[in-house]
Amino acid sequence: MLLSQPSLARRKRPCRAPASFLSAACPLRQNPLPGRSLRPVAALMLAMSGLADAAEASDITLPAVSVVGTATASYNPPDASGATRTDTPLREIPQSVRVVPRAMLDDIGATRFDQTFDYVSGVARQNNFGGLWNNFAMRGFTGNETTGAGYLVNGFAANRGYTAPMDAATIERVEVLKGPTSSLYGTGEPGGTFNVVTRQPQFRPAQTYSFEVGTRDAYRLAADVTGPLGENVAGRLIAVADHQGSTRDYINSQRYLVAPSFTWILGNNTMLQYAAEFQRYTTPMDRGVVAVNGQLGRIPRSRFLGEPGDGDMRLDSQSHQLSVEHQFSEQWKGRLALSYRGGALAGHSTEAAALAADGRTLSRSRRYRDFQSDDVSLQASVTGKFTTGPVGHELLMGVDAYRFGNTMQVLRRNPSAAAPYALDIYDPVYGQPAPPMSWNMDTYERQTNVGLYAQDQISLGERWRVLAGVRFDTFDQSLDNHLRGTRTTQHQNAVSPRVGVSYLASQNVSLFANASQSFRPNAGVDAAGQPFDPERGRAVEAGIKFDSDDRRTGATLAVFEIRKRNVLAADPTDPSFFIAAGEARSRGVELDVAGHIGTHWRLSGSFALTDAEITQDTRIAPGTPLSNVPRTSGSLLAVYEDAAPIGQRYGIGAGLRYVGRRSGDVQDSFSLPAYVAVDLHGYWQYSRNLRVSLNVGNLFDKTYYASSYNSVWIAPGAGRTVRLGVQLSY
Repeated sequence: MLLSQPSLARRKRPCRAPASFLSAACPLRQNPLPGRSLRPVAALMLAMSGLADAAEASDITLPAVSVVGTATASYNPPDASGATRTDTPLREIPQSVRVVPRAMLDDIGATRFDQTFDYVSGVARQNNFGGLWNNFAMRGFTGNETTGAGYLVNGFAANRGYTAPMDAATIERVEVLKGPTSSLYGTGEPGGTFNVVTRQPQFRPAQTYSFEVGTRDAYRLAADVTGPLGENVAGRLIAVADHQGSTRDYINSQRYLVAPSFTWILGNNTMLQYAAEFQRYTTPMDRGVVAVNGQLGRIPRSRFLGEPGDGDMRLDSQSHQLSVEHQFSEQWKGRLALSYRGGALAGHSTEAAALAADGRTLSRSRRYRDFQSDDVSLQASVTGKFTTGPVGHELLMGVDAYRFGNTMQVLRRNPSAAAPYALDIYDPVYGQPAPPMSWNMDTYERQTNVGLYAQDQISLGERWRVLAGVRFDTFDQSLDNHLRGTRTTQHQNAVSPRVGVSYLASQNVSLFANASQSFRPNAGVDAAGQPFDPERGRAVEAGIKFDSDDRRTGATLAVFEIRKRNVLAADPTDPSFFIAAGEARSRGVELDVAGHIGTHWRLSGSFALTDAEITQDTRIAPGTPLSNVPRTSGSLLAVYEDAAPIGQRYGIGAGLRYVGRRSGDVQDSFSLPAYVAVDLHGYWQYSRNLRVSLNVGNLFDKTYYASSYNSVWIAPGAGRTVRLGVQLSY
């Protein structure tokens, strides 16, 4: 669904497509209905496909155009609707925002959401619940293992509950919103969030079919078909079948995805959109390797410490988003949107519990999980532009609400029980008789939230922009513990303001600063069965943005400081539960650069210096660094393109990803070493219909550790992978 759209009645914008419909096709301004005259009734439909203002002429016929590849697509998009819920140029937004466009995803051959932020500053991988979650930290702060980190899909929260790791096939662009976003979206992390904008139906017919094979028995089939379904309706269908092997013994994954969507133009001023996604994802629970006396590398990165006989964990998820937007006048528009996300996770797993004093005997716990969730969200907003004397305003007012239900049932074999269920990490013998399990958890949690928000973007002359917003949330949470026969409840209110200022110093340079607060309920209970107080954060940020004269290259340099209370961390006495770790602080410097150099090079670079640590807690020493957050990190991606001696064009590039040393657990009892990974990327555009790609990940087969939860749950990074793909476009 749409976050925001520009006025459907505007006539002076170079591209009148709605914000979430912007794509590489938008600037082409070609007729999506080849051979047909552009009647007045169809003019609005043509705006949906990014056509020229010439579409207003009723008797102009344009030739058919086929668009393939990403040769001319930009690494430096001009705007991001997620930062303000309005169509605002990035240089005028008083916030650090990085947009990862589809062109960049195609260049690096991304197939998963977690590959989209490898070249963005200040984003660090976190424990991913044995390969089942998308989890990351932004500017040092993250979610927790049972919900993953917060991110948005078309402006709706997508991390509540049990949905499979997102596939990149449905992604049009990823907007990286740095700093708190609670003044617009309510619950969220103060470090920032992602807004994933999905691919939308187009009124120009297009079909893309791709096939990919890779090392370790990897293969992937994908189809993307879009076009008109009638005079005023366009549809799109994306389907994926994916099988991936792994550097890890006994580990592979299967994904099946179907994502239909349609757009319906209801008259000249009203638009309806619907998008759905159905997905099944299966993979064994894999907690990774262990550190022996704080040392990594004692066992090979491939060593599996669970039980192959446990089989796969299975995630079934579905999502539906429906929105209606109406243009009341040239200056005012309204939007109503509804979202539903449902998910279920079930399966057995055998997970490391503790390493004995001999340094080789690993006690293990066996679990059966049955989790289910339902998440319903409603959004309503109105946006208008007006002036008060010499001051321009763009006012946004809205209300949203959600109801989230979460069932968690866990059977568990206690590792301290008399019957052994241990493994020799140096000489593992699998296939031990499965021990009996007993009830460990049976809870039902319900959250309801209602939020009211208002935002004003103020233009003071040609150079000054002021953004001021505030949101009020009322939150209720109840948790029924069926094993204990108890019910806990809490009610919380939160006010989340933000204010920011931008100064457009020149055509190329703008300066910005902002201050804001955040609010995030903590789901679940601690080991004593008590709910957590919500997290509350506050942040300040200042920086400078640069754009080249042709707007093909941009850069953002920002400094920030964030403080957050009631941070969840693993309970040192029982890693199955969490504790609230008091107060944490993160501060640092970030640099992002992306764009074109000359006529042949596309570049993306990033650097982050992040100092994230516990500042106050009764159980964890102040000064303890936050786990999995490197003090220094950086990346560089360079792609060279030119005309091919055979065929049309070719591109070849390389990516370098550096991640510094990180604390391995909440107590900083061991460290994950720094690493550098090198990737190669290339493509050959033989014709407008045929494209061949080659991607090599971790070229030098570097052994590294991507994230950890504690000393016996450490996730190794992937070894060298080679993928060869063929894409047919019509």
